[in-house]
Amino acid sequence: MRVAKYYGSGDIRVESADEQTLGPDDVRIDVEACGICGTDLHEYKDGPDLTPSPDSEHPLTGASLPVPLGHEFSGTISEVGEDVTNVAVGDPVTVNPAIVCGECRYCAEGRHNLCESVANIGISARSGGFADSAVVPAANVVALPEGIPVEYGALVEPFSVGIHATRRSGMQTGDSVAVFGAGPIGISIVQAAKAAGATEIFVSEPRETRRDIAATVGATTTLDPVETDAVEVISDATDGGVDVAFEAVGIEPTFKAAVESTKRGGQITAVGISDADVGLTPNELVVVERSINGSNGYLSGPQAEREFSMATRYLETGQFDAEEMITGRVALDDIVEEGFEDLLDPESEHVKILVEP
Repeated sequence: MRVAKYYGSGDIRVESADEQTLGPDDVRIDVEACGICGTDLHEYKDGPDLTPSPDSEHPLTGASLPVPLGHEFSGTISEVGEDVTNVAVGDPVTVNPAIVCGECRYCAEGRHNLCESVANIGISARSGGFADSAVVPAANVVALPEGIPVEYGALVEPFSVGIHATRRSGMQTGDSVAVFGAGPIGISIVQAAKAAGATEIFVSEPRETRRDIAATVGATTTLDPVETDAVEVISDATDGGVDVAFEAVGIEPTFKAAVESTKRGGQITAVGISDADVGLTPNELVVVERSINGSNGYLSGPQAEREFSMATRYLETGQFDAEEMITGRVALDDIVEEGFEDLLDPESEHVKILVEP
């Protein structure tokens, strides 16, 4: 079979490999599609970071560089281990990539997405979705409804990030919402907020194509922050600010705008992964009683299916639109030039590129 392995910064190679041995609790998935994620792009451009180093195996998976990439994927089960009962050969599935230890403080508290030793299929494991097939624990697979294309299952992971962020924010039906950044996660948040009953959804995004997609899937107002003072427009339109703002980029300008566009007593939920200094002062929170929280991924461990199943139901009912987010499809052999390099082009209008082996 073929698999795309990550060796280090700027070095992804599509190689031939033997099929991985199936354990009693594992399943083999013939991959239909796998999305290229911002995390994949970060590793390719600036890593290794989340991937294990060449001389240090991950404690849960034993993986070390080079590792297979691809954690947003779906496909059809072609083989099951002898102890697997939750799925069968022929089932269409998606994958919750998080593998947790089950033993740390956070796993004991039921907050498995905060596991201190978490590994992820397609990042720090021995299998990934940029391949002809992948072997994963059966506990990590989530069945797809028969009524949706199997390739749409590759969008369930980013959609679940949007669902988790919306749930973490405490957003209520009727609230006004602002989303800063309309990449795959920002657009997923827009759809999750709409499904949760947001009445007004403002999106601030400099790229026109992404603004157009955001408007198609639920944004009521889209703003180009290069041409418009987004904070001023949002504040004027909402009598002082939105109830909830989501920051999906992770840089100072968008983070400060998210805070400043939120009403007194409002909520800011940070979703963009970044170690950048975002330049806030205490008074931007204290004297106006704004709150900031973070949102990390989605439920995992014993609850791995919960938010993923929400996403599959929203896809089935048409409340989530996967097709609008898919702006490109490439073959596995073309993953670097037509996938990673295209997405890293500062002039690119792509949102989500699917790799379809």
